[in-house]
Amino acid sequence: MNFQYRSGELFCENVAAGGLAEKCGTPLYVYSKNGLLAAFHEIRGAFSEAAPIVAFSVKSCSNLAVLSLLRSAGAGFDIVSGGELHRVVTAGGDSRKTVFSGVGKSDEEIRRALETDILLFNIESEAELDSIQAIAAAMGKVAPVAIRINPDIDAKTHTKTTTGKKENKFGIDFVSASRIVRNIAEQPNIRILGIAMHLGSPIYSVEPYAQALDKASDFIREHRSPRAQFEYLDVGGGFGILYRDQTVPTFKEYADVISPRIRGTGCKLIIEPGRSITGNNAVLLTRVLYTKDNGTKHFTIVDAGMNDLIRPAMYDAYHFCWPARSERTPPSYLFRSPDAKDYFSRETPGTTGIHERGVDADGFRLTNVVGPICESSDCFAGNRRLPIMERGALLAVFSTGAYGFSMASCYNSRPRPAEVMVDGSEYREIRRRETIEQLTDGENLF
Repeated sequence: MNFQYRSGELFCENVAAGGLAEKCGTPLYVYSKNGLLAAFHEIRGAFSEAAPIVAFSVKSCSNLAVLSLLRSAGAGFDIVSGGELHRVVTAGGDSRKTVFSGVGKSDEEIRRALETDILLFNIESEAELDSIQAIAAAMGKVAPVAIRINPDIDAKTHTKTTTGKKENKFGIDFVSASRIVRNIAEQPNIRILGIAMHLGSPIYSVEPYAQALDKASDFIREHRSPRAQFEYLDVGGGFGILYRDQTVPTFKEYADVISPRIRGTGCKLIIEPGRSITGNNAVLLTRVLYTKDNGTKHFTIVDAGMNDLIRPAMYDAYHFCWPARSERTPPSYLFRSPDAKDYFSRETPGTTGIHERGVDADGFRLTNVVGPICESSDCFAGNRRLPIMERGALLAVFSTGAYGFSMASCYNSRPRPAEVMVDGSEYREIRRRETIEQLTDGENLF
C-alpha cells in the first residue's frame, strides 16, 4: 500500500500528508501515482492470457491527470457521457479503445462519438439502437455496437449499485436481444460487434461473473452470424476492494473464472475496472473544526462535507478514518494491523465498554465524524472509536479514490476541493481548489 504511517505520521509514498495539507489546504484529495499504476498493471497482468482491452471506468475518477496516466500505461476507457468522452480526448486517450455505455445517450453525444470513431456503443435498448441507426445513416457511417445484456444475476451489491438484475434500468433482456440480432438486416448502418454486461459494484465473489458469462456464451453460440460476429465480449467491471474487513478476491481469482469462459467464445475480452484501480489509492484529508458533546453523543466536526464525499450519505458506505498524526498504529485491515479484528469487532455501540460520551482506558472516544452540510446524513463515520482529536487535527478518510471527487458537488454553495498526485518524493496539484467566485460563473441576475 502506498499510504503508510512512519513514526506516527501518514505518508503518501514519500510525502507527508500533513505537509500537503499545510501547503494545499483542506479538504484535499491525495492520489498515489505509483499505486494507480501498480493496480492497473496487476489487473492487466492477471488477465494477460486473454490480452484484454482494459477500459478504465471514467465515472469512477475522471481527473485528466489520472486519465492521462492510465492512457500512457495502455488503458482504454469506458464512458457514460459526452463530457466523459471530452475528458478522454483531452487526456490523449485512444477513441478506438473507448466504449460508450449508459441508458440515455443523447443524439449529440452519439454524433460526437461517431465523429471520434469510438470502438463500441454498448446499446441498452431497442429505441437507442434505432436512434444510432438514424444518426449513423445521416452521417454516412456504420456504427459499431455491442448489445448490453441484462443477465438477471444478483451480484449481492448495494441496492443502489446493482445493475444486472431484471428490475434494473440497465441492459436488454435475452428475448429482446435475440430479436435485435434477427432483425439486424433492417439496420444497415449498424454493425454488431459484441456482447456487453455489467453486474454492479463492488462484487466480492467470482460466482456472479461465472453465471453471467455462461449465459452470454450460450447466447453467442446460438446467435453468431455474419451480421452479428460478436468479436468482443465486455464483462464490465465491479471488482471489489478492501474498505473494512471484506474478503476480496484477487485479480487472478477473477481472471481464473473469466478468462477461460472468454476463450470458449472466441471473443476478445474487454474489462472495465474503475474502483479496483483508484479506490485504495487516494485519501481525503480533512481538518477538525470543532468537537461537540450534546449530552448524548460526541461529534467531531470536520471541514469536509458530503458534497466532497457523498458515498457514506448515499450508500451507507464505510470508509476507515484515522488521524494523519497519531502515536497509535491504525488498527485496520488496510494496514494489515494485527489488532484490526479486535478493533472492528468492538466498534458496534454497546460492545465497546465506552460510554457514548466517554473515553475508554485505551484513550479511544466513541465519536461521530460529521461535516458542515445542513443535512443529518452528512456523516462520514457514525459511532466510531477514534483517538481524541482537537480543533486543527488532520484526519484522513481512506479508500476515497473511486466515486470520491468524481461525485463531488457544490451543494450548500461550497467550492469543490483540490486534488494532488504524489510521485515518490514529489507532488503536483492536478486540480486547483474551486473558488467562491467560480460558484457563480455563468449565472445572471434577473
